[in-house]
Amino acid sequence: MDGIAKTPEPPYYAVIFASERTEGEKGYGIMADKMVELASKQKGFLGIESARDRDLGITVSYWDSLESIRMWKENSAHRAAQHKGKTEWYQTFSLRVCKVERHSFFEM
Repeated sequence: MDGIAKTPEPPYYAVIFASERTEGEKGYGIMADKMVELASKQKGFLGIESARDRDLGITVSYWDSLESIRMWKENSAHRAAQHKGKTEWYQTFSLRVCKVERHSFFEM
């Protein structure tokens, strides 16, 4: 994850994952890195952006279709990480799927 994702012209889809963590690392960072690496190899993956402070994390992944998002959701390694998230890593989380219809990008 390096900076702002450079996505193609819309339309495409964004999955917005916002979370509040539980106390302690418990292997979260290693798994998060593995999930980014795995997602980036999935058909339809377009990019990812993520930010976290002490209390709140937001990750936005971009996909070419709802079908690609569904396939990622059903990936067995991702499902195992989801389970750990619900049982160990997250106090609360929210997931939103949105269609991107317009974007602009600035770079110096």
